[in-house]
Amino acid sequence: MAVVRQRVREQPVATPEDVLELCERRGIQMVDLRFTDLVGGWQHFSVPVEELSEDLFVEGVGFDGSSIRGFQDIHESDMILLPDPRTARVDPMAKTPTLILVCDVYDPITRERYSRDPRGVAQRAEDYLVRTGIATTSYWGPEAEFFVFDDVRFEQNVHCGYYFVDSAEGAWNTGRDERPNLGYKPRYKEGYFPVPPTDSLQEFRSQLVRKMREAGVEVEVHHHEVATAGQCEIDMRFSTLTEMADRVQMYKYLVKTFAREHLKTATFMPKPLFGDNGSGMHTHQSLWYEGRNLFYDPRGYAQLSELALYYIGGLLKHSPALLAFCAPTTNSYRRLVPGYEAPVNLVYSQRNRSAAIRIPVYSTSPKSKRIEYRPPDPSCNPYLAFAAMLMAGLDGILNRIDPGPPMDVDLYELPPEEAKHVRQVPGSLEESLRALEEDHEFLLRGGVFTEDLIETWITYKRKREVDYIRLRPHPSEFYLYYDV
Repeated sequence: MAVVRQRVREQPVATPEDVLELCERRGIQMVDLRFTDLVGGWQHFSVPVEELSEDLFVEGVGFDGSSIRGFQDIHESDMILLPDPRTARVDPMAKTPTLILVCDVYDPITRERYSRDPRGVAQRAEDYLVRTGIATTSYWGPEAEFFVFDDVRFEQNVHCGYYFVDSAEGAWNTGRDERPNLGYKPRYKEGYFPVPPTDSLQEFRSQLVRKMREAGVEVEVHHHEVATAGQCEIDMRFSTLTEMADRVQMYKYLVKTFAREHLKTATFMPKPLFGDNGSGMHTHQSLWYEGRNLFYDPRGYAQLSELALYYIGGLLKHSPALLAFCAPTTNSYRRLVPGYEAPVNLVYSQRNRSAAIRIPVYSTSPKSKRIEYRPPDPSCNPYLAFAAMLMAGLDGILNRIDPGPPMDVDLYELPPEEAKHVRQVPGSLEESLRALEEDHEFLLRGGVFTEDLIETWITYKRKREVDYIRLRPHPSEFYLYYDV
């Protein structure tokens, strides 16, 4: 008779005492303290487990905030981290038994939450939701796509600039002398859903999913995505706003670390390849009140409630500003280009993937009713992006913003006289930043975002990213203009 082995599920960790007990039970030797900078990168430092005590959860650990992107100036650099015991996870990638603790950032003088701590923004958004009385919980389900390459090289200096990515799975390698070349490389735009051997990353993703589950990241499905050259998607089970943002950070860390361990490289860059699909982060979201899905109405369009339609109205109205957080890189707008499959049209529709907002209709269950906002991509800071989307949706509800009629047609096939009336997302990061400057009052409600954070974000993005790209010749300009 077959023996069924059942993995013992870890008990939830809620208190500092629970964390210490977990460390002893799992033989932890190092404790990795992690937090997120303003741009969205996970930062960390480690302490021996012997330095972990209940006092550390109260007193915190100091660090230099002036060395972190978007944080403090050098004359006010001292900051402290307070670990959140509920985030304790054993790192499945570390050879030395290591516990990960996600931390909140505090000002050491006032002992108040640091206004530019992205995780604090997410938590304030959840608190504001409750204070409005509209709902008690918001649920989030992002679909963060990524590429797995075998080689990447890039350079940018005074006299040259180039990039080169390669993949054994890339359609451009069908004729390469690989001794032997075994074929089975997904054709451009045909990576969705062939079985192995064409899907060469099946086992890679399956093993990666096991690592994710070890780290407490619940996964529902994984598969190859549309593009050639190793585009993948692993879908996490939905969760609450801050918890899901924590999971996105863990997800990205595990994908990149697991790839490196297998002598591959993973990227969440939205558009690393020309001429094939980019990587998005379609974000499913819904509001609930004490266990009841507020987005469900069996009599409504696509079984959506009036409240859900107002939420959609808020997202559509504020999308130009939202994209400064949800599609926050210059590369994001290589993906969001009209005329292709990107969700650039600011309309909503059931089933229709050419709309910015899609209402999935896979199920008629009240629990499954949600909306999917499609313009975001995985280069975003998930804490800020989720919080901004929630604030836009709540503004729609509070001001009863009508999203207009749905568009259940192929928007790319509309006659020109009709297409010109369809609003579209901004065409560049600079356009989105200008929209955020002009439209951010909805983000300030309840103290969720602050003027200081928004100003810092806009300044950082313009100086470090927009100007960086604008000042440098593009390789394609030599092709177009060298002989003028």
